[in-house]
Amino acid sequence: MIELKLIKHPFKPVYNKNSKILMLGSFPSPKSRQEGFYFAHPKNRFWSILSALFNEKTPTTIEEKTNFLSKHKIALWDVIKSCEIFGASDNSIKNVVVNDFNKIFAVCKINAVFTLGNTATKLYKKYVNDGCINLPSTSPANCKLNFDTMLKNYKIIFNYL
Repeated sequence: MIELKLIKHPFKPVYNKNSKILMLGSFPSPKSRQEGFYFAHPKNRFWSILSALFNEKTPTTIEEKTNFLSKHKIALWDVIKSCEIFGASDNSIKNVVVNDFNKIFAVCKINAVFTLGNTATKLYKKYVNDGCINLPSTSPANCKLNFDTMLKNYKIIFNYL
């Protein structure tokens, strides 16, 4: 039997008053929790996709990633504040408590909310509202889309920046 563990989201959202879009994952992977920042698994394509979109070098440190997001007016967080989860499996997620996005909306003029992957989309629509745009998950578990196809999907963010 798989034992689920209750975990609280370990780090803060990244945003500032200039943020124009909000990108939301579901919940940090064990590697991200270990590293202390979003999308830290080396095979996760989030940072390489964004870097390719903006034609920039892929940021590697937390400071570089935070500066990259700020420069491009991107707020970043996750839908889930706490949950029971086994490893990095979104399919195992139970007993979800969602984050309060009002603190971002109160500071930023967010033009669009992008949910990254089906789990983030499903949870945002269920617990917050249906006003989000689903983008494919950049997780290594999502190998259905190649890099170029994923990059084409992510170009929609330029319509809202």
